[in-house]
Amino acid sequence: MTLFSPPPFHPRPWLSNGHVQTIAGNFLKRQAAVALPEPVSELVEVAPATGSQIASQVLCLCHWQPQQVRTERLTVIVLHGLEGSSSSQYVLGNSSKMWRAGYNVVRMNMRNCGGTEALSPTLYHSGLSGDVAAVLNAFAVRYHLHRFALCGYSMGGNLVLKLAGELGSSDSRLLAVTAVSPALDLGPSAEALHQPINRLYELRFLRALTRRFERKASLFPTLYDPSRARDLHSLIDFDDRITAFYSGFRSAQDYYFRAAAARVLCSIAVPTLILHALDDPFVRISAESRAQIALNPGINLIEPAHGGHCAFLAKAVPTAGDDGYWAESTLLAFLRSNT
Repeated sequence: MTLFSPPPFHPRPWLSNGHVQTIAGNFLKRQAAVALPEPVSELVEVAPATGSQIASQVLCLCHWQPQQVRTERLTVIVLHGLEGSSSSQYVLGNSSKMWRAGYNVVRMNMRNCGGTEALSPTLYHSGLSGDVAAVLNAFAVRYHLHRFALCGYSMGGNLVLKLAGELGSSDSRLLAVTAVSPALDLGPSAEALHQPINRLYELRFLRALTRRFERKASLFPTLYDPSRARDLHSLIDFDDRITAFYSGFRSAQDYYFRAAAARVLCSIAVPTLILHALDDPFVRISAESRAQIALNPGINLIEPAHGGHCAFLAKAVPTAGDDGYWAESTLLAFLRSNT
């Protein structure tokens, strides 16, 4: 793999601050509807039934190329971040560009996301890289596909990097991985999220996670105690009292260590692109992870000074076919160069 060098990122003039980029990227509506064909909704079992509990399934919204070319085309599995879904703007934006490039696109919802709480008795968390593998395997079998790439944002970025590290070179079907603002060092990122300057982000995540947990408790009352969600003051509290408690981890810190892609970066064996803005408000990449990335010739780490979290809004140049979503265009260019 040759070194990948995308065009430099220049933020829109009024979006040079990381917080402003992050907020605008989350709330700024696109000027035009995303040109995607109607998706095919498909369920994939990611964990078997146990005892009296149903199997866990995830909902994937799939955009397949015509049948006569489908099996030879690259299939990109696009994965959202914490409390996102297959309908998140960045998922739709990437999917549109990749579809127009001739790829099959799978917009994967994590467990419980996209209104699918009833499809799984379990919670979702940052360590479930096996769910992504299950989706890849399911569609490889259903449609005889053999060329895959992964695209993940934030929490989804951690999942796709973690899976790539776990697979190493063992699965020849996986050709490339891309991750935008990946929370690959979960502990430091959770601590940064709790800083006063980031408190509004944390409270937004915490409210959404608490509401989702309450829905799970109402659907599966024998499995969950809603009182555990009382008096939570941080994401670390939530992960300690709920995520870790119900997902087999000893504590939030145990969860952050075991679920982090940081532990397996050295084992990634396919061309990989990581985009991370130096002004990302709360995702942190540790010195140890940077050292592992530097030692792995397959990983391209691109770190613009600006871009915020999962935003990277540049000035649009419609006459050149550039809509201003720099990360999306960069991911597509990387896939074209490495698959």
